[in-house]
Amino acid sequence: MHPPRISLALNPGYAGGMSANQTTSIVKKHRIYSISFASVYPHYIAKAEKKGRTKAEVDEIIRWLTGYSQKTLDAQLKKKADIETFIAQAPQLNASRALIKGVICGIRVEEIEEPLMREIRYLDKLIDELAKGKAMEKILRK
Repeated sequence: MHPPRISLALNPGYAGGMSANQTTSIVKKHRIYSISFASVYPHYIAKAEKKGRTKAEVDEIIRWLTGYSQKTLDAQLKKKADIETFIAQAPQLNASRALIKGVICGIRVEEIEEPLMREIRYLDKLIDELAKGKAMEKILRK
């Protein structure tokens, strides 16, 4: 009988004789984590403006989700922080973000298991709702 085939990427707890440092290098980060938030931000604005919404509304959504003030948001954009850092340094992720439900990029946001990817998709979903004409009160789950 042959042992079952197990992908190390799917089973990061399996060390197979390797040290913890060696196994963590096997699991690769998604490339979106290393993209600067400042390079994605103009796309959020363009999507909103194309549908008659404003940069101010995009900023309000980002501030609501992350807890950044306008000043600290602008500083993060100026620093060109990558998306992983932008989310990790968020002063206060909004507790109501768990109320964000629906499909973005063909995936239900509430079913995304990887925490960082879920945070990114929450923002994508909110910007999508803005572009679709939803009222800010509903987008911000008030």
